[in-house]
Amino acid sequence: MEQRDTWRQQLQGLLLVVVVAIALRWGVVEPRWIPSESMQPGLQPQDRILVWKLGHRLGLSPGRNAVVVFRTPEVLAAAGYDPNAALIKRVVGVPGDAIAVENGTLQRNGLPVREPWIAEAMDYQLEPLTVEEGKLLVLGDNRNASLDSHLWGLLKEADVVGTARWRYWPLADFGPISAPAVG
Repeated sequence: MEQRDTWRQQLQGLLLVVVVAIALRWGVVEPRWIPSESMQPGLQPQDRILVWKLGHRLGLSPGRNAVVVFRTPEVLAAAGYDPNAALIKRVVGVPGDAIAVENGTLQRNGLPVREPWIAEAMDYQLEPLTVEEGKLLVLGDNRNASLDSHLWGLLKEADVVGTARWRYWPLADFGPISAPAVG
């Protein structure tokens, strides 16, 4: 009988661990990988990251410069992009911000934005626009090779899955996701 009780306790413990792991992944943190070169030089294709989902679940909006993971916007899904894919970009405009790209430089509320995470000036223009309530303007850090808001428009905040917070692979880059200095 004692062996049966030990087995039952071990099974209950294992079940508890599985339930907690599923709950954490569903509501708190989720592992993801970088699928493209759109976030270079800071994040590389195949980097593994942890996405903090709890803030979004609590109704907190991502701030400027946050790196967010989000569901495929409707306009991209309608154009044939995988509707189950998750994309990753940097928030450059929050509700109320007036955004433009002029002469290769991001302008926010009439002022140039210092962006140490990009390696080169943008080779496109973005006509001035004001970010609407409930939306974000997101751009990849590799601005000239990114499928982002300058092409498909504003992102609905409701499509945000969470904020990328930690890189765990490759081990050489293990640590918090921050804005890299670009020389």
